[in-house]
Amino acid sequence: MPSMPDLIYIGTYTKDDSQAEHRAKGIFACRVSAEGQLNLLAASACGPNPSFLARHPGLPVLYCVNETLDGGVSALAGDAQTGGLGLLNRQPTGGADPCYLSLDPAGSWLMASNYNSGSLTVLPVLPDGRLGPRSDYVEHAGALGPNPQRQEAAHAHMLQFDPGGRFALASDLGLDRLYVYRLEGESGRLQPHTPAWAAMPPGSGPRHFVFHPNRRFLYVANELGSTVTACTWDGNRGLLKPFFSLSTLPAGFTGQNEVADIHLDPAGRFLYVSNRGHDSLAIFSVDGRDGSLAARGHALTGGCTPRNFAIDPAGKFILAANQDSDSVVTLLINPHTGQLTPAGFETAIPRPTCILF
Repeated sequence: MPSMPDLIYIGTYTKDDSQAEHRAKGIFACRVSAEGQLNLLAASACGPNPSFLARHPGLPVLYCVNETLDGGVSALAGDAQTGGLGLLNRQPTGGADPCYLSLDPAGSWLMASNYNSGSLTVLPVLPDGRLGPRSDYVEHAGALGPNPQRQEAAHAHMLQFDPGGRFALASDLGLDRLYVYRLEGESGRLQPHTPAWAAMPPGSGPRHFVFHPNRRFLYVANELGSTVTACTWDGNRGLLKPFFSLSTLPAGFTGQNEVADIHLDPAGRFLYVSNRGHDSLAIFSVDGRDGSLAARGHALTGGCTPRNFAIDPAGKFILAANQDSDSVVTLLINPHTGQLTPAGFETAIPRPTCILF
């Protein structure tokens, strides 16, 4: 019997330079078939620029950033049948342009990265999924990276718990660092671990990262350097050590490019990184014994500026969000080689920036 279609949500930017006002509806709900074909169900008004999404681990509640200078986070009640979303409440982050959200394993605290203020925010999650006023706000400071156009200040990008749930890691594009924190469960405050951070290659601009299923390795997508860095991770000591970097671009490519998203297939055998400029997903095979990577080519995403992508839980296909061509494209995964081929499905979504199964 074929599996039932799954519900996905797609976050978007609701305004670009050509628009005078924000588009009213910013999060789109779709059913996705076992083959990766999308069927649009609903579009919901969730405030301006709901560009990144996260879901509560135990409640039918979704959270989105509102990526604006006076940044906020919205809590949204979801209807699994219709895909519609209703606003529960909204809280300010205290920082500018929040761009990433995650929750602790118990769903008690929501954490946000504020890109343009180089800061991190923690908010308590109330029993019904609503958000309380922030419990902590941390600003990054330190030596800036060597890129004067993009590393003129701290730029916090991602904040995520490690698989063991003991440490929260935060990437900072402006400082070329991955920070390691501990979250106090009673107060909701972030405490720097010792050592407090690991240095990434100068000028690399770390953006997103992903842990290997074996919990021993972590891979970092470097936006400015168009590279991926492999790190060892000791989840008992909270110790992160970079050891190897590879380019995400084909040899001879000379155009402008910025790396965006990074994901592993469910088995941890293949790693994918999105290139904005080359408009592709770089493909790597992963050696789970030593964490090393081997380049296995590229697959075009069928659109422009793949800001985000998601791998379905069964590992059969990838959905690529092409921000500047207003499309979500399905790519099939070869389970033996990791190679990607177009599935023939393309869905029109305005300025897609995040896909959440």
